[in-house]
Amino acid sequence: MATNDYHFETGIYRPPSEGGSASLLVRFTRNCPWNYCTFCSMYKTEKFQLRPLKEIKSDINAMAALVDDLTSESSRLGKNDQITQAGIQSLLSRSPALNYHPGADMLIQWLLFGGKTAFIQDGNSMIMPPQDLIQALIHLKTTFPSINRITTYARARTIAQRTPEDLQAIREAGLDRLHLGLESGDDQLLKQIKKGVDAQGHITGGQKAIAAGFQVSEYWMPGLGGKEMTEQHALNTARVLNEINPHYIRSRPFRPIADTPIYEQVRTGEMTLLTPTEQLQELKLMVSALNVTSKVCFDHAGNHWRTPKGDLVFSHDYEGYQFPNDKNKVLARIDEGLTYGL
Repeated sequence: MATNDYHFETGIYRPPSEGGSASLLVRFTRNCPWNYCTFCSMYKTEKFQLRPLKEIKSDINAMAALVDDLTSESSRLGKNDQITQAGIQSLLSRSPALNYHPGADMLIQWLLFGGKTAFIQDGNSMIMPPQDLIQALIHLKTTFPSINRITTYARARTIAQRTPEDLQAIREAGLDRLHLGLESGDDQLLKQIKKGVDAQGHITGGQKAIAAGFQVSEYWMPGLGGKEMTEQHALNTARVLNEINPHYIRSRPFRPIADTPIYEQVRTGEMTLLTPTEQLQELKLMVSALNVTSKVCFDHAGNHWRTPKGDLVFSHDYEGYQFPNDKNKVLARIDEGLTYGL
C-alpha cells in the first residue's frame, strides 16, 4: 500500500446533474472571477484564484493514489481489481485521517457509481490560460481513462473572448459540456442584477461554444425580474435562447437569499416577488415563445408547482423534455398547474 496523505481539494458547488455520486469533483480554480451578481450568495466571502497547473496535477495524482490503494486493499482481501466495501473499510481503518478528508467520500462514491463523469470546479474555469486548461484536462483523462464526460461552469463573456481555435482545442482535450448562467435575456434586467454581460454577449458566447463542439446547458431564473419586469424577462429570455438553441435549458426559479443585494430590494419593496402562480404564468409565456430543439429541464427542487392531483407539474429528470416534440406537453402541464394554483 502506498504512503500518501491523499491531499486534494474539493469545492462546494456543482450543478445537480453533476452531483451526488455521478461526477468526480476536480478543482481547477477557486471561487468566482466575477462575483458581482446581486442574486447570488456563492463565493461571496472568498477571492478568486487560478490554481497552478502543477497543483492541479498534484491533486489528480493524489486522487489516483487513493484509487490505487483502495484497489490494492480490496485485492488483498480477495477481489482482484474491484473496489469493495471491505477494502474501503480496511483502508479507512489503516488511514483514519481519510474519515475527515473533505473529498475522500466523494471520490469513493464516484468509484462505486462507475467512475464515468467529472465536473471541473469552481465558478468559471474557462478563464484559465487555454494551454494550462488543456494540459490539466489531458492529465485528468490520462489518469482516469474511465471518464467519458467532463463538464464545468463557464461565463458566456469568457467564452466570447476565446478564439475559436482555443475553444476547439479545449473541447478536443476532453471538456464536453458547459453550464452557463443565462439567468435572463433582458438587457435591462441583466444590468440590474450586475450579470456583467448583455443579451448579445450571451448569444455570442453560447453560439461560439456550440460551434466549437461543446454541449451547452443554459440556466434561466423564472421570477428574477419580479412583477415589474415579468413579461420582458420571459419574452427576451426566449428570444436569446432561440438564438443560441442550446442542448439544454434548465429552470432555476428565483428566490431571494438573505444578505444578497436583491434580497434587500425585495425587503424594501423595490422589487415585488411573483407568487408561485404568477411564476408559472411567466414560465408559460417563455415556453410559448421558445423555438428550439433543446431539452427543456426542471431538474431542481425549486420547480415545485403541483397539479390538482398533487403530482409535480414537471419531471425533475436531468434530461427533461425534448423540444419541439414535447412543447405542447409542457404547456399542457403548465395549464394543469395553473388550474390548481388559481
